[in-house]
Amino acid sequence: MEQILTEHGAWIWFIIATLLLIGELLNPGVFLMWLAAAAALTGLVHLAYPLGWPEEALLFAVLAAALIGLTWRLVSKSWHPKSDQPFLNQRQDGLVGKSFVLIQPIVNGQGKIRYEDTIWDVDGPELPKNARVKVIAVDGLRLTVEAV
Repeated sequence: MEQILTEHGAWIWFIIATLLLIGELLNPGVFLMWLAAAAALTGLVHLAYPLGWPEEALLFAVLAAALIGLTWRLVSKSWHPKSDQPFLNQRQDGLVGKSFVLIQPIVNGQGKIRYEDTIWDVDGPELPKNARVKVIAVDGLRLTVEAV
């Protein structure tokens, strides 16, 4: 290893960086890109201050860990942005706590309510048609209600 680094100097780090970038292109995930950046920076340091291969390998490891850690910290903060529609594609979850009028009585524990343009199946205690109910839970597409 020492002979290869001595003969090729910084070029070996630039070759490693290029191979890592090609790997990133073949399998995108933003992970190999930071290893490639660490390899390129190690090559630049080698041009300015030639070090032995153990020191350069350590420098590469430190730079790689620092770049990946910094990126992870930045990405993890913006990974789940706040939404102006928190119940998008999970509309039923937004119904918990709201009150409705039964359009079909609850018989044998099952009835129906209307919300906007949708009729929802509900589970709850025996109640007559037009009784007011409040949604207390969601189980898939079924709503659990109680009398108001």
